[in-house]
Amino acid sequence: MEGREVAVGRLFEELPEDVARARREAEAAGRTAVVVGWDGAARGVVAVADAVKETSAEAVRQLRALGLRPVLLTGDNRAVAESVARAVGIAADDVIAEVLPEDKVAAVERLKAEGRTVAMVGDGVNDAAALATADLGLAMGTGTDAAIEAGDLTLVRGDLRVAADAIRLSRRTLATIKGNLVWAFGYNVAALPLAAAGLLNPMIAGAAMAFSSVFVVTNSLRLRTFR
Repeated sequence: MEGREVAVGRLFEELPEDVARARREAEAAGRTAVVVGWDGAARGVVAVADAVKETSAEAVRQLRALGLRPVLLTGDNRAVAESVARAVGIAADDVIAEVLPEDKVAAVERLKAEGRTVAMVGDGVNDAAALATADLGLAMGTGTDAAIEAGDLTLVRGDLRVAADAIRLSRRTLATIKGNLVWAFGYNVAALPLAAAGLLNPMIAGAAMAFSSVFVVTNSLRLRTFR
């Protein structure tokens, strides 16, 4: 800027008292404080904040209703992270803040080591490694290509409620598959001995087989009514 190289970020080990105070005040207000400096010295602070989407709190409630434990994993400072967590209904104990990309991976691996099944939702380059490490990586379709490539599933809309919808749909799909398998095995277990003993008319057996196929297909088509 005007012939000077300006540094922005966490690049300064020592801060003047006025800059340090401005950073503390910004962080206490729930904002991310970015230090700006030139000529090798910190000169000021830019305070930025992400607006929490109105749908995020509802998404967290839906995830809890599914028996899941939402955890906020972010590179922002703890004050900002806890402010966002309060706004969406996540407990302070479930906030992991000030983490680098490799720390996000370590956090996911730690949860998996505790015997938990971990689903990670992310949209940034910094989330890519953690998305790939999680048992289920959900990438926001409005995010970066790196996150989308690393995720197992891409959520087309940038709405966290879609993550809850995806989990509900997957559970319903699995329940439908299990129901179809139970019906198919039950039908064959009951019909095969009768057919082997000559107690089942071939015409009736053929009709029953056709009915079984129709039942499985019809039961699967019920998934189209999912909302």
